[in-house]
Amino acid sequence: MALILEESKHYYVNLMDKGDELIKFCKVINGLNNSLISVCRFTDERVQNWPLMQGPLPTVSICLSYVIFVKVLGPQLMKNRDPLNVRWLMIFYNFVMVFVSLYIFVKLGIHGWFGKYDYSCQPVDYSNSEDAVEMASICWWYYITKFIEFADTLFFVMRKKSTHVSTLHVIHHGVMPMSVWWGVKFTPGGHSTFFAFINSLIHVLMYIYYFLASFGPQMNKYLRWKKYMTSIQMVQFVMIFVHSFQLLFRECNYPRGFMWWIGFHAVLFWFLFWDFYKNAYLKSSLKRSSNSTFFACAQTESLLNGMNGEAASIVRQRKVKNGICSEDRNDNMYSSTVKNSYSDVHNNGL
Repeated sequence: MALILEESKHYYVNLMDKGDELIKFCKVINGLNNSLISVCRFTDERVQNWPLMQGPLPTVSICLSYVIFVKVLGPQLMKNRDPLNVRWLMIFYNFVMVFVSLYIFVKLGIHGWFGKYDYSCQPVDYSNSEDAVEMASICWWYYITKFIEFADTLFFVMRKKSTHVSTLHVIHHGVMPMSVWWGVKFTPGGHSTFFAFINSLIHVLMYIYYFLASFGPQMNKYLRWKKYMTSIQMVQFVMIFVHSFQLLFRECNYPRGFMWWIGFHAVLFWFLFWDFYKNAYLKSSLKRSSNSTFFACAQTESLLNGMNGEAASIVRQRKVKNGICSEDRNDNMYSSTVKNSYSDVHNNGL
């Protein structure tokens, strides 16, 4: 009997412990539910019946389909095929996107950022005034352009430029539609539209570059500002970061959650673009510098030995070690070493 009572005691103690855990779990669920109810209060009824605005599932599905296609299905489809010639399609696309981006930038400016909005704090106007409705509308069109920009990656896939379909590229294009959807759904106007405003201006410059580049190598002499595009992108993210997080230090009738959402994206993309910039420009710059030094050393030795650059029985080749030339004699070596050195330097962009 005592054993039964003891087991019953343990049973009820465990039940009470589980009951406490269940109560805590219910409180968490209730808290999440209240948070969702609180968020839903900010849903903009003006956009409720607009295409793709009823819920996030269609946007999520399109974004996931994009990632799967450009990383898996597309490369598989092109695996045994020749690259497609989509040059004129790219020229047309980039030309159109210059004016689409410019249109969005100007419209966001006219109805807000050219003087009507306060850069330090701008609440969302949920009224049916002309400026408020136009701002909501242009935010929706900005959202739609994020899907259109999937074409950037599709062109890479069709041309079998797999190295261009980088993690940075796919994350940037795959995340943006979902991020913008939340903004259009809950805050289609106000403080957060600064992101779309400045981003559209950057896209005008970016698509001008793409438009010129799509004509082929003969345009390269006009495109030496390529690396500055990445720098401008990074400056853009700093501006968005500062503009968003300034609300931490001032009272503003604007949802804090969206401030954190936009600020987080700005920080994330800044680091992604910085990583790309380091690998694409800083490291390659050091490599070019090393190759250039080797070329100079080899050419100098060629002159000192009285060679004409074609051939010689003995070439005093200098190797580059930490940027300093050290001597190394090699018998019966052709001076084509110099030519190869020049070729290496040329191929690295000098």
